[in-house]
Amino acid sequence: MPKKEEQINSTATVTTKERIKTILGIFLILFSLYNFVIFISFLFTWKVDQSFNWSAVFSGPEVTVENWGGKFGAWFSNLFINKWFGISSLCLPFIILIAGFMLLRIRLLPLGKLIRSGLIATILFSVILGFIFGDTGGYLGSGLGGGHGYFLSRWLISFLGITGTAFLLFILLFALIIFTSGKSLSWMKSMFKKHPKDDFYPGSEPVAEKVRTAEESDDFIESKSPDGLLDFKTKSVAEGENPEDISINHHMGGDGVEMTVEQKKDTDPFVGTTDPERIENFDPTLDLSGYKFPPLDLLTDYKSENSVVSDEELINNKNNIVETLGNYKIQIDKIKATIGPTVTLYEIVPAPGVRISRIKNLEDDIALSLSALGIRIIAPIPGRGTIGIEVPNSKPEIVSMRSIIGSRSFQESKFELAIGLGKTISNDTFIIDLTKMPHLLIAGATGQGKSVGLNTIIASILYKKHPAQVKFIMVDPKKVELSLYNKIEKHYLAKLPDAPEPIITDTKQVVRTLHSLIAEMEDRYNLMRSAKVRDIKEYNAKFIIRRLNPKEGHRYLPYIILIVDEFADLIMTAGREIEMPLARLAQLARAIGIHLVIATQRPSVNIITGAIKANFPARIAFRVISMMDSRTILDSPGANQLVGRGDMLVSTGSDLLRLQCAFVDTPEIEKITDFIHSQQSYPSAHILPEIEDDTSGELDDFDPDAKDELFDKAARLIVEFQQGSTSLIQRKFSIGYNRAGRIIDQLEAAGIVGPYEGSKARQVLIKDMITLEQILNSDISEE
Repeated sequence: MPKKEEQINSTATVTTKERIKTILGIFLILFSLYNFVIFISFLFTWKVDQSFNWSAVFSGPEVTVENWGGKFGAWFSNLFINKWFGISSLCLPFIILIAGFMLLRIRLLPLGKLIRSGLIATILFSVILGFIFGDTGGYLGSGLGGGHGYFLSRWLISFLGITGTAFLLFILLFALIIFTSGKSLSWMKSMFKKHPKDDFYPGSEPVAEKVRTAEESDDFIESKSPDGLLDFKTKSVAEGENPEDISINHHMGGDGVEMTVEQKKDTDPFVGTTDPERIENFDPTLDLSGYKFPPLDLLTDYKSENSVVSDEELINNKNNIVETLGNYKIQIDKIKATIGPTVTLYEIVPAPGVRISRIKNLEDDIALSLSALGIRIIAPIPGRGTIGIEVPNSKPEIVSMRSIIGSRSFQESKFELAIGLGKTISNDTFIIDLTKMPHLLIAGATGQGKSVGLNTIIASILYKKHPAQVKFIMVDPKKVELSLYNKIEKHYLAKLPDAPEPIITDTKQVVRTLHSLIAEMEDRYNLMRSAKVRDIKEYNAKFIIRRLNPKEGHRYLPYIILIVDEFADLIMTAGREIEMPLARLAQLARAIGIHLVIATQRPSVNIITGAIKANFPARIAFRVISMMDSRTILDSPGANQLVGRGDMLVSTGSDLLRLQCAFVDTPEIEKITDFIHSQQSYPSAHILPEIEDDTSGELDDFDPDAKDELFDKAARLIVEFQQGSTSLIQRKFSIGYNRAGRIIDQLEAAGIVGPYEGSKARQVLIKDMITLEQILNSDISEE
């Protein structure tokens, strides 16, 4: 059966099951309410209706009852309350009600646990009521416990006596409470402990909670220090060890609670000499312990009923493919279709003796017969033994970011840096781990989905990682694409100490940031060498269990992700100043948790050089203009045959996988950043290592005799336009960024322009041409 027919049959079966569940759920809810009414009615009408039996249920209208549920209600309530379980039967309508809501996908309580606990409680309370109240003078017929409770309790009394029966029922009731509530004996034990008063530290409730937790753990005993403050010491001290050896002191100072660990022996409390059970693991998220991840409701679910591929379209495409190949005497044994969100994959099995190259050469002819753009032939499909023909759907489907984030594969992913890119041709959610890639190169023509792809990557990590676990460095030469993330500066962003903005837009700041990242990389490698580990995962695991001493410089290391939106602009303006540190980071930084995500709209060989490509094994290609661009980014054609609007090819090695990128719109990103911004944050952004500015050294060593030959022309240009801009010199004289930067530094040393001011243009200190000519002439006379 073709794939489409199987999908239709499967959908019809699922729809029928859902309808049955809905009808059954509504029935159970109404039936539970009916039971509740007839049981309550029986409490008032039992004297009249208790003799009513089953044979009279279908009698004529001359037989009347008082129960509010009619004759069936009188018989049913008499059966449960009088003959069976007494008033504990009121648990049953509640169980049926919860089951009905479960069938309607409304989860109020765990159904399995509720049924087990409810039935056991019904039977047990029936016996307890029968034991305590007996038949209560015939009230409700057999008493509050019903016939079952009364007769079973009488049998237990005759077997164990009143005292034994009471003990047995108490034990069973206690066991029911323990198993139902999920509490342990330590919970009951804590109820009888003496707790310190919450107002020990005036006006500081969290401190009281910490003191209580320390005392309840049984690993600490309380004593008073000479200054009257609480002093908690490990139990081993109280059991005979020298109290001078180990102590954990809590002090209340002006800034809150200060906890100090003191050990007078030569051993180090951070390196395994203390019992691990007595020192809690380090929690990097503790500073923002109340942080909440963005809810799924912030994302939009883009559903369209018109995007479904019709049977007619499938059959027409299949017939056209068979007919076109038949025109060239190519016979097909089998053809089947797999429907994806953007394209449909037609897998064909050619007849024996047909050469694959003949089918591959008919790519344009098949596209013509199908009247479609973006036809791509995969000959053969790896691991399947078939030839694939990818045909764009006439009505493509939008893959929402909500469907990716909400999928089970993403929610249950154990990846360190899980990224939900989109969906495959078979509609499977595609999840990758950035730490395994370990860097990502993205290319595509303007408007084909690169910026949306970057937002997808960032949003995936924001939904998975706590601010303490990951930091972003964002470079946006266009100044508008990544500006939405300014709001999460103090949560997720990292920057230089003197950076004016969290999102880097100035080329010189990019160069300084890359050198700062190299310094951070070298510092992290030194820490790992002293910790005797190989990568960041092992290092952080060792730090969390307190096997590394912060006094020796060790610290928890978050992942750092460098996002560059328009790499081509940086290469054009800064060239090797950008390429070389970037290539070094790509070569060495993967093990210490620094990962690069670079996007460009110009995948030409002068932008994506060999040094860059060699260190970016994972690449994503959106639609590009030419086959040459496709070969530059993927080392193979194919990206030039995509249909655009998020259609992309992912290369993680030798194989190419076609995906439809998840779509996340600007309002959705704004909602996510607003939600994160509204929560408690760190005092500032994550600060990168400070590096010395190379320009200062250049100015100190400036020699007027070594002036650039364009110095005078550049000085006149700057004074004429009153704009101290490197890019202005670069454009007017058609020179590179490095040379233009050196000229600007020489102009600063000569007193013509002011110092570097970040992304702003330098201030022009000379206001007229006459003064400038005097300065230039004085330099000539000195020479």
